[in-house]
Amino acid sequence: MNSATEVTELAARVRAQLAGRHPGEPFGDLRTLPGGHSGLTYAITAGTDAYVVKAVPPGQRPVGRNDVLRQARVLRVLAGTPVPVPRVIAADEHEPAWFAMEFVTGEAIEPVLDEHRLDPDLCRARMLALAAVLRDLHGRRAEASGPALDPADELARWSRTMRAVPHELRPGSEELLGSLAARVPKGVPSVLTHGDFRLGNVLCRGERPAAVVDWEIWADGDPRADLAWFLLFTDHRNFPRLGRAVPGLPGEEELLAAYLDGRTPPPALDWFRALARTKMAAIMGHNLRRHREGKHHDPDQERLPPTIAAMIRTARDILAPRS
Repeated sequence: MNSATEVTELAARVRAQLAGRHPGEPFGDLRTLPGGHSGLTYAITAGTDAYVVKAVPPGQRPVGRNDVLRQARVLRVLAGTPVPVPRVIAADEHEPAWFAMEFVTGEAIEPVLDEHRLDPDLCRARMLALAAVLRDLHGRRAEASGPALDPADELARWSRTMRAVPHELRPGSEELLGSLAARVPKGVPSVLTHGDFRLGNVLCRGERPAAVVDWEIWADGDPRADLAWFLLFTDHRNFPRLGRAVPGLPGEEELLAAYLDGRTPPPALDWFRALARTKMAAIMGHNLRRHREGKHHDPDQERLPPTIAAMIRTARDILAPRS
């Protein structure tokens, strides 16, 4: 838990870095923004402007999701491209490291999962617009040349995560993992990937995406993994007991067509669609296990078993031989 002293010290460092942009203007307090998935996320005002500050938690190493400067780096790479991202304003690598970006206003709502009153036509327009953003993202060259992470390595990673979940919470998972292992596709050249690309991680204003956020797990990766994950959120029936119907939301085929924009579909996409469901089942199973073991009390996790089972079942269906 960050102490008041640590927050005060961080606020002083942020104000010192931003002071040159706001001579003589008052600064607000550094206030915690809820909903962050990693590191520490704050907001601060300076005059009439507002900024978001992401910082490494005191005492923790800047690795993985806590490597906030790595997040700042990809935002700078994407600045000025068709992929809308917040503009990085300042960064400080001294421990604990942090960076400040512009505060972008907008709604980040996942239509099939979040409670909302959005017009279904608006949800549809946003999702189709976001398909073009993902296409633009995947048009960016990766930092390293050569193939993305080998699909076999990606499967091995998620197989380990799945098998850390008690067997009774993942019915049919061993058969699924075996089917995936028997059909591992070849890798493709790396592109920039977000890692959790969906409307819930995009600030929208009206029908248009204003900023793609939450870049904690971006990578030089396989575009098919990003695409398959995005497609997963088109249908509330993928999430029993969790999902909500949104009339007119584009299905996977329509969203894929919007992403491709006349291009040929990538090879082995069905394998990645099955892998996306495997990942979701493993993540949910991990969260449910932690709740039941008392490591993170959240009774809402008890709603997950039907969705875990559905993810595994539909992934197996995708891979089943077709007559």
